[in-house]
Amino acid sequence: MTDTASIDHAVYKTLLESTKAIPWKIDWKSMTFAYIGPQIETLLGWSSSSWVSAQDWAERMHPEDREWVVDFCVSQSRAGTDHEADYRALTKDGSYVWIRDVVHVMRNADGEVEALIGFMFDISERKKTETKLIDLQKELETLSFKDGLTGVANRRMFDSVMEAEWSLARRNQQTLSLIMLDIDYFKQYNDHYGHIKGDDCLKRVAQILGSATRRSRDFFARFGGEEFMLVLPETDAASAIKIAERCRMLICKESIPHEKSEVTPMVTVSLGVGTITPRDHDEPLRFIEEVDKRLYQAKQRGRNCIVNESETLTMD
Repeated sequence: MTDTASIDHAVYKTLLESTKAIPWKIDWKSMTFAYIGPQIETLLGWSSSSWVSAQDWAERMHPEDREWVVDFCVSQSRAGTDHEADYRALTKDGSYVWIRDVVHVMRNADGEVEALIGFMFDISERKKTETKLIDLQKELETLSFKDGLTGVANRRMFDSVMEAEWSLARRNQQTLSLIMLDIDYFKQYNDHYGHIKGDDCLKRVAQILGSATRRSRDFFARFGGEEFMLVLPETDAASAIKIAERCRMLICKESIPHEKSEVTPMVTVSLGVGTITPRDHDEPLRFIEEVDKRLYQAKQRGRNCIVNESETLTMD
């Protein structure tokens, strides 16, 4: 039986040490390593004999991970709960490797914690893949809120921002202004200069209008086609009109040629402006529609102008 037990032990030991997983065992009372697989040296550079106590394990951990990992593992072990933790382990040459430690708590006949046994796994490649996926997801999220042509925020982002600012303005009883603007005779511009030049025109207009406001919360987006939106939180009617006029003048000053315009031989914009202090029964869609009507009125009045109300909207 003794010979058989020795053979079995040797077989198990050989099997454990031939895997990429790194087996280990810690005596709970002394907090010392009873065993750690020789694979640890291949992975981290530290010899098996250098792993004396749990302190060595803790010290060979990234400072940002150490406190929470140690606290978590100790508390779970005391409770007798099997657990696992991901952390960055320090290599002998000073770099870091992502490790997943899977821990099993062993108890004696009295139910007391006797030892911890587990496996360390190198999950560096998995972490790299996860990081790439997270970065890709963030990039896709950014792109989903960005207009592909002009690079400014798109309609989807406008809807989100408008909803958030509307709720905030209603809760705090603050004014909220909206400017909707449209490039005059843009169809004729495209027909005359071609769609490539038309795209360039949209990009230039977006770049100019994006610099029309200076506050961090002011929001600018392409609404669709040749229409753009400016959301101006905590902005009264008079201030909104000034910003609208600044937008109009900046476009005129750029002097983008437009031979087919019936206003002037350069690109101009028409603007609708609205200001509201939202109440409980008011709806943002109705407010947007009202500002859109004012933009249409600006078109009807000859373009290259602003239509607004001197009074704050109540939408009764």
